[in-house]
Amino acid sequence: MSGLNGADDRSAEDEHQRFARYLHELAVVRDEDEADLVTRILRDPDTAMAQSAIVRHLDRHAAQLLTDDRFTDWARAMAEITAEREFLARRLREWTLLRSITVGRPWGSEEVTTGSDWFQRKAVEILPSPAVLTLLAEAGRTRRVRADASRRLRQRHHRD
Repeated sequence: MSGLNGADDRSAEDEHQRFARYLHELAVVRDEDEADLVTRILRDPDTAMAQSAIVRHLDRHAAQLLTDDRFTDWARAMAEITAEREFLARRLREWTLLRSITVGRPWGSEEVTTGSDWFQRKAVEILPSPAVLTLLAEAGRTRRVRADASRRLRQRHHRD
């Protein structure tokens, strides 16, 4: 990297090192220390980098807890910490919707069809629900989502 001076190079390097350190710390954090760690990371002056580390953590941990009874308490705690960060708050809401569908709780068609592109791709990838797949095959936001949902429905039909 060639900045105007060595300080520019060091600060860019430090950002990458902090990001890597945050990812490692988040991967090994104990449940009881998670909220404090997430709060500390979100105080980093590089907000984009900090949010990127946290969204990776949310995605990993939410996927692990998706069918676990601990998901609700975990999501509530994370929602309190990330409430001021719209991107992170939305990602948590979308993981909560994925959980609702996964465990058979009520969900609304509009929630699914107005979900982000990320949400719809993730729903097609992980949800076995024929109702959700049919909805996304017909009304997904992108051609990719509609095609992937249709393909998953055909695969389910051939297995049944």
